[in-house]
Amino acid sequence: MKSKWNKNIYRSLLILSFLGINAMIIYGISSAWAYLNSGADKSSILHIQGDIEENYLPEVQWEELENPGRPIEAQTLKEIQNDYLRSWYVRNIALSTNDPYGIADYCTDSMRIKIERVLDLNKQQNTSVKQTTLAHHPSLDFYSADGSLVVFTDRHVETYKEIWQNEQLLLKKKDTSSYKVLMLLEDGFWRIRHMVEIEEPTKKDSTTSKKNSSQFEISKIKGLNYYPGKGAWDMFGIKFNKEVIANNFAQIRTMGLNSIRVFVPYEAFGKASIPEENLAKLRALLDLAHTERLKVLVTLFDFYGDYDIMDWTLTQRHAGTIVKALKDHPALLGWDLKNEPDLDFDSRGKERVLAWLKEMGKQVKKWDPSHPVTIGWSSPEAASLSGEVVDFVSFHYYQDPNDFLTKYGALKGRVGDTPILLGEYGYSSYSGIWNAFLGSERNQADYYREMQQYLNDEGIPFLFWTLYDFDEIPNSVVGRLPWRKQRQKYFGAITTDGREKPSYRHLDQSSKK
Repeated sequence: MKSKWNKNIYRSLLILSFLGINAMIIYGISSAWAYLNSGADKSSILHIQGDIEENYLPEVQWEELENPGRPIEAQTLKEIQNDYLRSWYVRNIALSTNDPYGIADYCTDSMRIKIERVLDLNKQQNTSVKQTTLAHHPSLDFYSADGSLVVFTDRHVETYKEIWQNEQLLLKKKDTSSYKVLMLLEDGFWRIRHMVEIEEPTKKDSTTSKKNSSQFEISKIKGLNYYPGKGAWDMFGIKFNKEVIANNFAQIRTMGLNSIRVFVPYEAFGKASIPEENLAKLRALLDLAHTERLKVLVTLFDFYGDYDIMDWTLTQRHAGTIVKALKDHPALLGWDLKNEPDLDFDSRGKERVLAWLKEMGKQVKKWDPSHPVTIGWSSPEAASLSGEVVDFVSFHYYQDPNDFLTKYGALKGRVGDTPILLGEYGYSSYSGIWNAFLGSERNQADYYREMQQYLNDEGIPFLFWTLYDFDEIPNSVVGRLPWRKQRQKYFGAITTDGREKPSYRHLDQSSKK
């Protein structure tokens, strides 16, 4: 009886398995059939559509749409632009990997063969080209009456490229070129038939010179790096509180300070697609600062650390959105490109980081020629790498005060007449098991007494870290180690319950000229 029962169970399981497998096969076939008959974009099969929207957003400005053929429809123009940018994107990837995957979908056979020849040659020489375009300025030359052919000139295409051989960087450069482009409509998609580089007059660089000055003199800066005491690293998220910020700014002004530095977290703020809500919060912060006659240095990138060439259009879209929206705000002091980028040298490569900073600086000055640009280096030694990117040098200093003037003097000798800002400095008053109870508020006060004396004697502008102690430190800031998190909580001149520490009186500038 038991044997018969087991056989029935086995038969049932086999029948159920058979039915399940057949159901899955039928479902898969029907899904594929429905997909193929839905008119779905082939780019979604290749994941090109998602990649374009997420990873490739160069600036595109059509400069002329009049043509001798038929008028071009807005939807058609959008489709042409999308497929044109996708062709650049797949070519950039192909040149980087020497793999022609996706080329045939955005280029006709003749164009595809030319590209594949280049890839074969590069592969033989173990060479690869990493590149991205940053800006396109197309103008329509001809759109055929039957809507199947378009000719346009893409002027002043800004391209950054690096040439690598045997995993060694041979050359890096930025080019500005112009192209005559012919695209054909095939199977519902626009493909490049011809693309020829043409000579065009050199477009004048619209960036300002290094000597461009702010409406507010850098030498007058006396302030701090600002976060509210509660929810500090979520300042532009759900914990944004205008009343708290307004009270903080009033406190800062009472201290005789005139400037603050704030941080825009790249991912949390929206990356390349910044929600208007977040931008409105940043604008509201500047409004509140202006009410208290405070100037604001905006750090465009915090918690960002990629710098890859294929990421450049995204970071430029992020920065461009902020700069264009706030460049005319009366509270704006200037732009800090990136917080402590030198800390990414080991993980990302020094040359990659510096190339990103250089290009980002040029773009910011193009968008806003009226306000100065700086970089928040983590040390005086790294700050001399600023070069022509910045209008003033900014460095951070958390080392022994006794060595400050020596290191400051060395930096000053390296950067010449370029103004220098001490962009961060401070001392934690934490005293607990994780530092053997050696810290104290008195030690913090002694630190600031010594540092402020140096700064006053030398006339060095400063932004200290920071106004308030923090009740919570996210792991993303200093990691999970308790001795690092506990120390970070106590850099403020005011405790979490509002009590002024002894260091407060050394930072208070209200009685100083």
